[in-house]
Amino acid sequence: MAGLFGTDGVRGVANGELDAPLAFALGRAGAHVLAARAGRRPRVLVGRDTRRSGDLLEAALTAGALSVGADVYQLGVSTTPAVAYLVRALDVEAGAIISASHNPFEYNGIKFFAHSGDKLPDAVELEIERHVAGAAHLSSPTGDGVGRVRPAAAEMERYIDYVAGLAGDLAGIHAVVDCANGGASLIAPEILRRTGMRVDVMHASPDGMNINDRCGSLHPEGLQAEVLRTGAALGLAFDGDADRLIAVDERGRIVDGDAILGIAGLHLLRADDLPGRTVVATVMSNLGLELALRAAGAKLLRTRVGDRYVLEAMQRGGFVLGGEQSGHVIFRRHHTTGDGVLTAVQLARIMADGGISLAELANQVPRLPQVLRNVRVADARGAAESEAVARAVAAAEASLAGRGRVLVRSSGTEPLVRVMVEGEDAERTATLAEELCAVVSSVAGGVAAG
Repeated sequence: MAGLFGTDGVRGVANGELDAPLAFALGRAGAHVLAARAGRRPRVLVGRDTRRSGDLLEAALTAGALSVGADVYQLGVSTTPAVAYLVRALDVEAGAIISASHNPFEYNGIKFFAHSGDKLPDAVELEIERHVAGAAHLSSPTGDGVGRVRPAAAEMERYIDYVAGLAGDLAGIHAVVDCANGGASLIAPEILRRTGMRVDVMHASPDGMNINDRCGSLHPEGLQAEVLRTGAALGLAFDGDADRLIAVDERGRIVDGDAILGIAGLHLLRADDLPGRTVVATVMSNLGLELALRAAGAKLLRTRVGDRYVLEAMQRGGFVLGGEQSGHVIFRRHHTTGDGVLTAVQLARIMADGGISLAELANQVPRLPQVLRNVRVADARGAAESEAVARAVAAAEASLAGRGRVLVRSSGTEPLVRVMVEGEDAERTATLAEELCAVVSSVAGGVAAG
């Protein structure tokens, strides 16, 4: 059972690795660990994205929590950041979201939130894993001790009001929004329209199987074309659970998480509102972000991959802005987790306050040539940590002579080894990445996945 939790919760093919018995056991163990000391009947808020398997896993997870005496407040289709916010707003003991984020529809996942709205630290996830292994031995109350289901879909209005209220008046800004046929489909257009923005909507008709399908933050090509066609000021692409945002400027260019962090960080710095003059990001963030901040008198603090590690570093240092290149951006004054819709309104607010186009803002954050490759393998961790790969990484770093970066790591959510090479020369960078992928493949019999 060790290793059940990955970088972002428990994830796998729905009804395969992540089946109903496992979801039931997670419901029992999660409710027991997170809510057993409540001093009252514990309450767990549960949301899900638009995947067909959400019904199955929601039912199983709910039954598990009910079986240990917790009441379950079912939010229905929602987003990860909405659950995180509402756990605090409703003052419940714990929250859970059933979602596989950006993964294809056949995958699903379960991640928990503490009473504070924070994702769980490693030690608490390990405690839940131990109880999952022995979930049948947890207390099973009878009679009026059994938990009950409470409908909570109406509570989404609290979250919608909150995020829209952070933006103020954004009338005059025209945005095209790609909802990835996911959780954002029901709330992002409404939030943005309440700010006064003119909003054109794409991919907001979920059918249970089209989530992230050639749309959303991983596939912004259609959004880029639509921004250019309509003459919009920006495009906004979410992933399946809307905890990340990839933007598109008025010229049709991608504005990723690094660029958004740079834009927001420099904006806060100019307002003397960036504690520690520090932005937090992961080892995957482009060196260009670091250079832009350094030139302005600020610094970039790097963490391991995963937005919860970014948040932990922010909390330790008292920092207010952090995130990932993938588009998870945390505005800690406003939320405990990455929130794509909140990030969208913050980005539009910066544009409106300065009367500056998104292209001009993004130009403040240069991007060094960076090549990202995935190699699909059976044992991602074993391949990434092999001696042969370590030797290849050392050789690549030596060839860059301190003027670039190399990172090879196993994915926390998929059977992939991720290869990143960054340097001043695009052709040399691409060559080194391909060479490293070849070494990974030779070690593990992998297949390059792009």
